[in-house]
Order: sequence, then structure tokens, then C-alpha cells
Amino acid sequence: MTPFTFGVALAVAGLVQFVAPPAASAAVSDPAAAVDTLVGSSNSGETFPGADTPFGMVQWSPENTRGDQTRAPQPGGYDYDVTRVRGFSLTHMSGTGCAGGSGDVPILPYAGSVSSSPTADRDDSTYAGDFSHADETGGAGYYRVGLASGVNVELSATTHTGAARFTYPSGSTASLLFRTSNSEAGSSAAQTTVDTANRVISGSVTSGNFCGYINDIGRRSYYTLYYYAAFDQQFTSTGTWRDGTLNPGGTSAGGGTTYGTDGWPPPGKGSGGYVTFDTSQDRTVTMRVGISYVSLANAKANLNVENPVGTSFDTVRRQAHDAWKKELGRVEITGGTTAQQTTFYTALYHSLLHPNVFSDTNGQYMGMDQKVHTVSGAQKAQYANFSGWDVYRDQVQLVTLLRPDVGADIAQSLYNQAGQNDGVWDRWTHNQGGTHVMTGDPGHAAVASIYAFGGTSFDANGALASMVHAATTVTDADRSSDGWNVMVVGERPSLDQYLSTGYVPSDGHAWGGAGETLEDVSADFGIAQLAQRLGDTGTSSQFLSRAQNWKNVFNPGTGYIQQRDSSGAWQSFDPAGDDGFAEGSAAQYTWMVPFNVKGLFAKMGGPASAARRLDSFFHASDGSWALSDAGGAHSDLSNEPSIGTPWLYDFAGQPYKTQQTVRQVVNTLWSNEPGGIPGQDDLGAMSSWYVFAAMGVYPLAPGRADLLLASPLFSQVVVHRGNGATFTINATGAGTNAPYIQSMRVNGATSTRPWLPESLVRDGGTVDMTLGGTPNTSWGSSATDAPPSFDTGSTSNDVALNKPATADSACSSNETAAKAVNGSVSGGTGDKWCSSGSTKWWQVDLSGPTPIRTITLKHAGAGGETTAWNTRDYDIQASEDGHTWTTLVRARGNTASVTTHTVNVTTRYLKLDVLTAEQAGSGAARIYEFEVYS
Repeated sequence: MTPFTFGVALAVAGLVQFVAPPAASAAVSDPAAAVDTLVGSSNSGETFPGADTPFGMVQWSPENTRGDQTRAPQPGGYDYDVTRVRGFSLTHMSGTGCAGGSGDVPILPYAGSVSSSPTADRDDSTYAGDFSHADETGGAGYYRVGLASGVNVELSATTHTGAARFTYPSGSTASLLFRTSNSEAGSSAAQTTVDTANRVISGSVTSGNFCGYINDIGRRSYYTLYYYAAFDQQFTSTGTWRDGTLNPGGTSAGGGTTYGTDGWPPPGKGSGGYVTFDTSQDRTVTMRVGISYVSLANAKANLNVENPVGTSFDTVRRQAHDAWKKELGRVEITGGTTAQQTTFYTALYHSLLHPNVFSDTNGQYMGMDQKVHTVSGAQKAQYANFSGWDVYRDQVQLVTLLRPDVGADIAQSLYNQAGQNDGVWDRWTHNQGGTHVMTGDPGHAAVASIYAFGGTSFDANGALASMVHAATTVTDADRSSDGWNVMVVGERPSLDQYLSTGYVPSDGHAWGGAGETLEDVSADFGIAQLAQRLGDTGTSSQFLSRAQNWKNVFNPGTGYIQQRDSSGAWQSFDPAGDDGFAEGSAAQYTWMVPFNVKGLFAKMGGPASAARRLDSFFHASDGSWALSDAGGAHSDLSNEPSIGTPWLYDFAGQPYKTQQTVRQVVNTLWSNEPGGIPGQDDLGAMSSWYVFAAMGVYPLAPGRADLLLASPLFSQVVVHRGNGATFTINATGAGTNAPYIQSMRVNGATSTRPWLPESLVRDGGTVDMTLGGTPNTSWGSSATDAPPSFDTGSTSNDVALNKPATADSACSSNETAAKAVNGSVSGGTGDKWCSSGSTKWWQVDLSGPTPIRTITLKHAGAGGETTAWNTRDYDIQASEDGHTWTTLVRARGNTASVTTHTVNVTTRYLKLDVLTAEQAGSGAARIYEFEVYS
């Protein structure tokens, strides 16, 4: 028995352990009622359970405490295992990993008198309250908790406002604290004002500091949040505090916490205010609060528009529920267990929390240039909070699949931010600030994906021009190591070296050169796809060629993506190690070439060899699953670098293993429990993976809307797209233990392809599957069934491959003209054409008139030699007879290792005239490959 067969047998046996109750016969009628916001709130998920609306500016949720006023127990403020709360903040981000994700203006209903400064309560022993999960509910648009003090807290929200209902115990002082300065990771300024006559508390907090404790480059404020809170009861007393000083009767206080010396607010710093109520006749106090990042006037206006005087708490709660019911209902599921339905709709809920509406009801928003802007044209709202490294892989695709209009607004928002940020597309934006967190250039991949999935109503041409400029123009920040490693300031760290050598070297400025190269090539592929859709074939060709730079960090000696330095030397290497990679290992990152899996598999020895490597990647040596926490040599389906790998069997002629592996992850790593998300949710990126996996599909690559297939968990999935298209997947025999596709029809036609074309996403359609508990190993096994890959260097498309070539001379007997068309760039000497003649020329005979669209030259650096030997000045000429030549390309001052030229000619002969062989102005000409594509 081969290891592969043993692994499959074990996996199937493992699947049988999950016995499903009978499936429901009707679609879920109220998906909002299926949501449990406590899912993912324990340990790794780092989600928050509070009240919000889809993409809402307000996310009103608890701030728990372990007894340290300067530290939230988890980013997002909440940890299921910590049952003491110090306030309920108006803003949050879900599953960020780093602390500092908002948590603005914690508000605490307190049953007692305020007799000392809450900021002096450093261990939260006084001004905090215990609670029990038995007295807690988290649903879509509604959160409730009963505190041990007897206070009952209910929260709901509109897009820009929050609604609260606080019910105090009888016989106690009913106090309410506004800890205005205590954002999650502190503040640099804060202001609280109590207006007794109008029953209003208002103020502002200036904060930021996302991940600031990691590197001082992020230790700064970049946004101010304004709030305006109105009450239905009079205040019976007021007070304020600053640091350790309490001011009973005060109505105004100011002062931030600062960020200390290490990025954490020092204990005992900060300011706020409090009020009390007479609850002897009515123990319930209702509060309405509006927020804005522009001004206090806008915060008040947002409240008046969305939650005006006279609006009851129950009305807001009902409206929030209905908003979620509408958005979640865009994916209609039939079948599955109640637990599976909860897991699914809670994941979809988490997928639709971010990015957040950032513009006010009047269209104004604060830009990254710290100036007020107003949305215009087709854009309905500006969005903020973009966890780029995470969400570009699947979350923006899911959002745009359901809401093309929201996707387009997100794309326009990213473009707006770049324009306000000196052309820099920051990879992780928080409110109107750039934080630089993580790696790559994800905005370029995300915008291209949004366009591909139908979010086209934005200035795509302007965005493309901005992206191309950013990807080709080296800045001082790109040459800087400031912020290393998590927060490197350059949009494309070491862009100068990437452009000259074709990869980011280990001795560059990135957080891991090899991993950064893979991130950059996905961004380049995204640019290529967007350019192609917009009719810019030259830019498309240029960036499709650049996207193949992943080959420059694939070491054929080890079979892995690997670090190499700026001289081209490979660095010491451990496949399970993370040297050169962010939050992952070489073994995990090597698969991350989603747009050219065929090319990757070819370098691994072909599809069968790659499939065997996948088997070992997902299984331990004894055949058991190794899906998470199994070490760097195996997959980690709790974090982004691995989440695309289960779908790669679709390219290897073994799609039943994708079906099996995806279902195993869905069954074992995800659940409807507080610990039911296996990793940090990263603003919905991981939850989006689950939604796609449970639907049985996954996006092919950045900039593409093709969908890779696994199999749906439910008997029917109907996607009601916001543009009117309907996409239906029917799965006869679906169930927990039936992941294997037996047969399939697409729009009525039989199909054996384990992927769906973009047209099905664009126009809608119907997929009919028959599923079973036994693998159909023949379905989708043909090489012609494999999903598409995109490779300008594919030998099957290179019309110059192995064609007759001649040259003026050769440096040695093994460096002849033929070496430049042999399809190999092995590195070092001996696999190139080299000439030191007085006139250096090389030509190829394509054997007949051939239409030519692009020509790619691979110079010295592409073969591992010094980039100083890259060809500086050259011409490329065409001839029909080999005698009369027409110049197609005049290249001058080149420094790149790989150059691609777009042409439009039909010819038989192509000639390369080398005018200046290398950068110093003398030396030999060196061409590793001369590739021609039609």
C-alpha cells in the first residue's frame, strides 16, 4: 500500500466519524437568527461579540479585563475565557492579531457611586463588573449581558450610531462612566464634555498606535473619533477625572493616556467623565450615540439622520436584525445540521463586518492626508480598515460576489487613500492612517479581484495608473528598513532590487525576501489582469512577465521557494523554517503561486510528483491529518499562507483529494463554539475561507473570478448577487460524510472540470452535482480538465523554443546561440549564449511566418550572475527573408534581469543586436533565454 493510498483510507475513515442528523428540507428562512457572535471569541479567533450592522462604522462591544487597565485580554477587547468587563466601546476590529484596533470610548454602566478616579483603578478591581455566559447573548445586530452588579446591558446599532438600554438594579446609584481616553492601545488626546441641560455627553479621542508596541514607527496617532451621546433621562449629578484626580461636579475634562515608552499606555493616565440618573421611578436608561471621524457636528448629524429623537431601542434592534437578514440572505442554503448552519452564517456575518463605512451621512470623511473629503460620482461611501495581507486572498472576492457595488466602493476607497498618501498603497490601513503592517502589496491584488468579480463602478483606469506607478517607481521608503520587520514602511520594500534582479533578496529591506517576492508577484499578476480587462495589453504583458519572478526564488536543488541574497547565492535552508517568510515556513509558502500552479508543478517534477508532496504536506508520516499546529513542514490551515493549498489537487488530476481535504478542515477545525475559528479571523479573511469552503468553491487567483471546486456542505446553495445574477449549486447526496463529486453538470452540460469559469460568476448559472462517500478518482483527472494557469514562460507557448539559432560568435563551445532557445535557465555559466565579438548579434529562425505579440529576454541576473552584466543597450529586429530587417524594439539603459517587449508583427526571423553588452560599457553579451510568444 502506497503512502498516498494509506492517507486516503485514513482520511475517509476519519470522515465517517462525523454523523450528521437528517438534513433540513427547506432553505434557512432567517439567516440572521442563525448567527451566534460568541463563535470565535475564545482563544485564536479574537472576534468580538457586540452589536453592529453590515460594514458599520459602529461596532459596540465589551472590553474585558484580566486586571490590567492598560491591556485588553485579546485584540478586539473580548476573550470568552475572561468574564469581567470594564466598559463597552463604540468601535472594534475583528481578529486583528495586533492590539490597537480601535476600542474607542469604553462606556461602563456602574451600580454605585464614583468616589475615586477610574484611571486610578489600575487593576480594574472597582470600576468593572463580573458576568456569566449564562446571562449573555450575542446575535446579529444585538448584544446583551447581565452584570453581577445587577445591571442589564443591551446594545444595538445603525451604520453610524449605537443604541443602548441600561437597566439598573433597584436601590443602587445608577452611574455611567465614559472612559474617553482609553482606546485599546491608548490615546494622545481626549476631551469629554457633559451638557446637563440637553442630557448630552460628547467628546473626542485622538488615537491610532495599531501594533505600535511592536515598532516605534507605528507609535503614533492618526485619527480622531468624535462622539455625541443623548439620553432619555436627566442627569442627577456629574463628574470628571484626569489621571488620578477626581472632580465631582465637573463637566469637562481632557487628556490622553500617551503611548508610554513601549507603545502601551502607562497605568494611571487618562481622562473621562461620568453622570448619574434617578432610577427610582424608571430603572431603564436609554442612550443614543452618533460617531464621526470628521467632526462633532457630523457625529450629531449622523445621530439625527439614523437614530433621531423618539427612535426606540427595539426599533433600532429590529432594523439591525433586518439589515443582517437581507445581507446574509444573499447566500441561501438548504440542508446541513443546525450547528452547521450556525457556523456558516456566523462565518458569513464575520466576513461582512469589514471594511467599515468611514464616510458620514453627508458623504464627508477624513482622508489619509488629514483633510476632509466628500465622496462623489458613483461612489456611495468611503470605506476604511483594510487588512490587506489577509483579505486579498478571499474576503474582498466574497464581498464583491454578493455586493458588487460595495466591492467597487472599497476599490475606490483604496485608490482614494493612495491618492491622499503620496501615491502609496499602504498594505494595512486603519481608519485614515497607514500602518504598513505585514508584507506584500495587497491593494493591487485586491482591486484587480474586485473588478474581476464585477465591482467595476470605480475609476479603474485611474487606479491602474496609480498601481503601475507605485510598482515601478522606487521611493526612499522602499529602500528603507524602518519598521522592520512587521511594519516595513515601503509599499514594495527593496523595489529597486526586485526590478533589477527579479526577486527581493535576503539582504534587502523586506520582512523575508522570498516571501515578499511571492507577495509581489501576486500583486503583479493582479495588475496584469486588471490591465488586460481595461484593454492595456502592453501593461498586461509587462506585469504578467513580472509575475513569473517567483521562478527566481525557486531553488531547483531543494525544490522549494528559498532565500537568496543580492549576489544570487542561495541561503542556508530548512523547509520547516521561517527564514525569509512572514508567519509561515518555506514548505507552506512554496505553494503560494496561485496564478501559475502548472508552472510550479512542472518545477516540482510534474503533477503526480506535486500531488505526492501535497499528500505529505497534509498528512503526518503515519497517515493522520496534519492540518494545523503540526510544524512548519506541514500545512497550517489556521493562517493565510496555507489556506489556498487544499485546492491545488484540482491542478494535479486528483480533485477528489481537494474535496476530501477541504471537508476535513470544515469538519474538524471549524465549529459553532466560542473556539470555533482556528486562527485570528483577520477582519473576515478566515471566515471568508470557511464560507467559500462550505459552498464548495474558492477563487482561483488574484484578479481572476474563476472558481476552484471542492464540494458543498449543503444540498443547495443559491447566491443572489447584488447585480441581479443568481448562481446556484445543487448537490444531490450532500452531507458531512459525502464530500466526493461523482458527476457534475454546468448549465445542463456534463462537465469533468474541477473549476468554474468566470462567466458563471458574471452571468449566473446552475451547477448540478451528485456527491457520495467514496472518491471518484477518474472525475477531473485528465490534464485537459485542470484549471487555467498563466505563464509567459510556458515552453508550450514559446514559439522560439529549440528553433535554429545563429550568432556572431560564442565565448566557449558550451555557450552557443542554441543555448538561448533551449528552454532552460539553470544559473551560473554554461546555459546561455555568450559573445565577446566586436559586433554582437544573435538571431533565430521561427521556421515560417509567425504572429508575434511578446518577446522576453532573460539576461545575466536571471541566470544567477551579477546584474552588472545585464544587457544595457540593444535592438530587436524582424525579417521575413533573413536579409531585410525592421527594428521592433530599441532598448536603452536597461538594468533589469528580465525584459519583456510587446510587439505586433508576423515574421520568420528575429535578430538581437547588442550595442552595449553590460552596465560598465564593455564586456561580453550574455542572454540566458530569448523567448517569443504569439
